[in-house]
Amino acid sequence: MLELSTPIKYVKRVGERVAEALAKRGVETVEDLLYHLPFRYEDRLNPLPISGLKAGAMASVIGEVRGTALLKTRSMPLFEMTVGQGLSTVKCMWFHGEYLRDKFRVGQMVALYGRVEASRSTAGRFKMIQPQFEILPAQDGPEAEFVRLEMGRIVPVYEFLGGTTAWGAKLTSRWLRRVLWGIFEELEEKTGAVPETVPAALLKRLKLPGRMEALRSIHFPEAGTPMVELMSAATPGHRRLIFEELFYLELGLELKRRRMREREGTAFVTNVKVREAIKQVLPFHPTAAQKRVLGEIADDMRKPQPMRRLLQGDVGSGKTIVAMQAALVAIENGYQTALMAPTEILATQHYLSARKLLGNVLSPRTGKPYRVTLLTGSLDEATKREARGRIFRGETDLAIGTHALIEDKVDFENLGLVIVDEQHRFGVQQRFRLMKKDTALDPDVLVMTATPIPRTLALTLYGDLDASVIDELPPGRTPIVTRRTTEERAEDVWGFVRKQVAAGRQAYIVYPVIEGAKDDQPELDFAHDVEEQGSEKAAGKKAKTSKGKAAKTEKLFESKKPLRAASDMYEELRKGALAGLRLGLLHGRLSADDKEVAMRRFQRGDTDVLIATTVIEVGVDVPNASVMVIEHAERFGLAQMHQLRGRVGRGAAKSYCILMTGGKVSEQAEARLDAMVRTQNGFELAELDLQQRGPGEFFGTRQAGLPEFRVANLIRDRALLELAKKEASRFAEQPDPAISHEEKDAVWARLKQQWQRRYGLVEA
Repeated sequence: MLELSTPIKYVKRVGERVAEALAKRGVETVEDLLYHLPFRYEDRLNPLPISGLKAGAMASVIGEVRGTALLKTRSMPLFEMTVGQGLSTVKCMWFHGEYLRDKFRVGQMVALYGRVEASRSTAGRFKMIQPQFEILPAQDGPEAEFVRLEMGRIVPVYEFLGGTTAWGAKLTSRWLRRVLWGIFEELEEKTGAVPETVPAALLKRLKLPGRMEALRSIHFPEAGTPMVELMSAATPGHRRLIFEELFYLELGLELKRRRMREREGTAFVTNVKVREAIKQVLPFHPTAAQKRVLGEIADDMRKPQPMRRLLQGDVGSGKTIVAMQAALVAIENGYQTALMAPTEILATQHYLSARKLLGNVLSPRTGKPYRVTLLTGSLDEATKREARGRIFRGETDLAIGTHALIEDKVDFENLGLVIVDEQHRFGVQQRFRLMKKDTALDPDVLVMTATPIPRTLALTLYGDLDASVIDELPPGRTPIVTRRTTEERAEDVWGFVRKQVAAGRQAYIVYPVIEGAKDDQPELDFAHDVEEQGSEKAAGKKAKTSKGKAAKTEKLFESKKPLRAASDMYEELRKGALAGLRLGLLHGRLSADDKEVAMRRFQRGDTDVLIATTVIEVGVDVPNASVMVIEHAERFGLAQMHQLRGRVGRGAAKSYCILMTGGKVSEQAEARLDAMVRTQNGFELAELDLQQRGPGEFFGTRQAGLPEFRVANLIRDRALLELAKKEASRFAEQPDPAISHEEKDAVWARLKQQWQRRYGLVEA
């Protein structure tokens, strides 16, 4: 008899071979398959008649195959099929459709789903381009018992799981429906085969169905279930599974916070000498936000529990100075501070800033200068060995570096504070490794980010941290004038750059790729040419990407013009439009030394115009730079453009950001560009970026420390996330008395198993 933990190979119609293919997609047990939910539904209970189709609408149609043809056009083969109902017909077309040549037979019944378009050649007729399709079983054929799963009901459609059956057929939605139907029939015969995972009293109070009822209603919806609720995952069944997933996530984070409060940290003192040290590096006019945030950090550092705090601040808000002040609190208490940055450029920038900030001041505690050490992977071995020795012997107050700081060879004498910059570019485990360096007490941790993080995302990505936000810019920071234009007006743009240089300013020109059209260039994280061929596999991928990920899969290479690239344009501009100016080139393929030389020259003013890729996105501070030109701006994400814009406007001079587009601009790119022109509010832009790209791509990295959700969607399910957070906190602090001890124990046991297996973020 089946149970949720039963290996999938023992399920009817699966077997060893199919189980191996499913395991590659993370489906190993009956439970895993039950949580492979439909990505959309077709209303085959009330399919639209062909005569009732409307151009522009998405529609489900069931009809008979009347004829097929493979047409050879000048650009590609085109497969055409005519489907009819009585006297009404609709034409279906698939580009590059050779693979469909022998798929259909006249007289077969097919279900179609896709966008309806008006026929250009015949008035009142319609066509469907690249529709999803399914060949339906004959009423009296060998598969007649399954007709009820395919016709006369709301039918679930699943993402393709890969693999084939023993006889070589694809594991289609139809195959999945049959397997799942059989699983439900077996499970329903055995009481308790699907154990409940949320206490009954909590389900009753929130008016949510039980687990088995929820799963059944999602896979095989009852007639009358509103299609709009099914397609937006808003049915009671969906809400129940989403709440459960988010409840356990938030309960795990709550447990982490509790364990952290139980740990022993350093209770730093903030005496006269500490305050004197901080005053030495205070900006002339700190903002109210900077003072408030420093107060929150100091309060945490005074407690005997280790600090775990997130410091958010928009581009140029003055986070670094606050972090340095926190470092001084630890240093003046006799402890070391480590600052970890994601790139060598940013680590070097922090090192130079720290040297500049602390270079002319003495420690009130020791009466000596502060000792700052840089440790990055590209340093020669002798220099690294010397740096590690200084850190180990306690001859370094502030160690700044990249992931080289968390190597096993690096040991601190008495690490008291860890500062992690741009945390999302590290794995969560990397942060833990630095925190776990051999110290008697847990160090305090301050996580910094210039990427404004919407609250919904912060609740999951940084749910174990308390948050501080610097929400105002320092005085003297002037708003940046942002304009968009097209490549046709490039000469005007280069003329403007020349005027700014003539006035003593400097400029950046940023390109999405380093050279030509390569596919190994990590700088270009937004330019993906995705052609969906209408296959079930493509449809599954497309649907699994939420509305938010659409920007990642837009067909961005609309224009046949090649991308202008940094290396090529450096040569072109040096000899042409910007001839006579001092140009520099900076990109990710340069050695660390060459990058540093290029950056130093620009910082000293020896370079007028720096031509670069997105390696300058974070951490580059040149107050004299007043112009940022972003070429092919339609190819960049909002967060990227906002970070790039933040490289200018850092001095007193009026600054400009020019977004230059080339070729056709997609609808989503238009929205990004318009938002950039409209606002400089990083949080507002981050919300739009999250909606467009989805949480998994929000940071330009899939890793990002985010859990992979099976059901929940952080954009769509914000309200349920807030509810789950509230209920998880209540359960951890003071559970409902109506919840039995057995139910409480079951929840904690499941949390331990699920949190470790699926999220792997438990610290202890």
